[in-house]
Amino acid sequence: MIKTILFDLGGVIITLDQNQAIGRFEKLGLKDVASHLDPYTQQGIFGQLESGAISAEEFRQHLSRLVGSEITMEQCNWAWQGYAKELPQRNLDTLVKLREQGYRLVLLSNTNPCMMEWALSTRFDGSGHSIDHYFDAMYLSYRLGVMKPDDLIFRKMLMAEKTLPEEMLFVDDGPRNVAAASQIGIRTYCPQNGVDWTETIYEHLA
Repeated sequence: MIKTILFDLGGVIITLDQNQAIGRFEKLGLKDVASHLDPYTQQGIFGQLESGAISAEEFRQHLSRLVGSEITMEQCNWAWQGYAKELPQRNLDTLVKLREQGYRLVLLSNTNPCMMEWALSTRFDGSGHSIDHYFDAMYLSYRLGVMKPDDLIFRKMLMAEKTLPEEMLFVDDGPRNVAAASQIGIRTYCPQNGVDWTETIYEHLA
């Protein structure tokens, strides 16, 4: 019986637009951006930021050196937040509904401080709520020091949640991520980026 639902952020809660993010970093002067950015797992300094290997300030300094001019933290945030194409109200409404139905909701995301500057602010949903208004717990790659699909991130989450993997459903748009979760016994659902999952999820909860 499913008691806890794990949600990815990008591609599930919010619709991702990688091209918009690439365009913003290009406007900051970064060349060959596509080789650094990935829909699921980032590379180079981008991956180091999301895995917690470097801080947001260290990322800003590295990016400034790469582009050959001083980049502000506000510009870093703006560029990273280009990933967020839209936040469908139906998703938020379903999160509220699921909690009312007794499910524990957990965010498990490969993300970084620049993206979370928006998500953890009252600007997140347009109604004065940050993302933690919708979740009981959040496990973020840069805080945990490990990224999906490494199974360590799932094991850290399971240890903190003190629950059995078979009592969880993991919703993530990354095939490698759901495969890794499945291998340790977590039930999974892999909707494509931006697809309406708000009705189909109940088939996986049955």
